[in-house]
Amino acid sequence: MNADLRHIDTWLFDLDNTLYPAESGFMGEIERRMTAYVERITGLPHDEAYRLQKTYLANYGLTLKGLVEHHGVQPTDFHTIFHDMSLEALAQDPVLIAAIARLPGRRLIFTNADDVHAKRVLAHLGLSDLFDDIFHIGSADYVPKPSLAAFEKLSALLSVEPKEAAFFEDSERNLAPAAELGMTTVLVGPNALASTAPFIDYKTDNLASFLSDARLKKAA
Repeated sequence: MNADLRHIDTWLFDLDNTLYPAESGFMGEIERRMTAYVERITGLPHDEAYRLQKTYLANYGLTLKGLVEHHGVQPTDFHTIFHDMSLEALAQDPVLIAAIARLPGRRLIFTNADDVHAKRVLAHLGLSDLFDDIFHIGSADYVPKPSLAAFEKLSALLSVEPKEAAFFEDSERNLAPAAELGMTTVLVGPNALASTAPFIDYKTDNLASFLSDARLKKAA
């Protein structure tokens, strides 16, 4: 059955691996740059730096948070390593553009990336004009998803009513606090259909098709 989203008037989207396919490999380059940065900051060899990076990601929800806590890294310094990334791996999807354009109400980005990265990627994907605001890691005072505090700050700053909001994410655990607040949750990506998490309302391996087929309050 098509998803019934007629109660939704605020649309929250994660950015990386959600608004473009994970199969693009773009996140792989992001991870390589993070590992190289951890190597430089800590002096660890590559394999140990990679393990530490993943440990911080698992423990804090964001590699950067561990680097700040344990190595005194400045967030702005960390984020500059992504600002010159080639975007050639990402392609515009006309079906997705049209599907997002038909969504009634506000459309917001909720990302653990910074604003520069988010704006670059959105522009390259042809999506910049379709979103009303970007709630990035700086907006959250560098408290990342899946922290409930990040969701609460977003809701307060942007006047989001959780029960009238849908959140689209490729990370299962980032949807748990959204569900706790009463948001409709949609897991996106190649592994989404295999999820058995009880807090996931909908799952899709094709965001464009999902949005195109969804039942909405009205046409945008």
